[in-house]
Amino acid sequence: MKTTTHLTIVLALTVLTGTTFGHHSFAMFDSEKEVVVEGIVREFQWTNPHSWIQLVVTEAGQSVEYSIEADSPNILSRRGWSKASFAPGDRVKITIHPMKDGSKGGSYVTAVLADGKTL
Repeated sequence: MKTTTHLTIVLALTVLTGTTFGHHSFAMFDSEKEVVVEGIVREFQWTNPHSWIQLVVTEAGQSVEYSIEADSPNILSRRGWSKASFAPGDRVKITIHPMKDGSKGGSYVTAVLADGKTL
């Protein structure tokens, strides 16, 4: 009986630990800074575990693409979003926590659509 109990505990901890480590850290984002990027949506990926907004931004006369990570569709839908919240060609201003390494991307904070609606 004692061996079965220990084995059950070890298996439960293994499963729970695997789930915990399966979700990535947000350490790559600079949560102390907020940057506003304005551009055209190339793609909105309504996917698990996180949704993504691919935003084409003009910087110094050049088009660059930002990959912006948002919450899961489950969380976003509870906030009123849908898979149609962003469409290719939409002009938006998105506030992000930028990448610490300076690469073109960040963690979604808020967005203002062309019609003034805030998500």
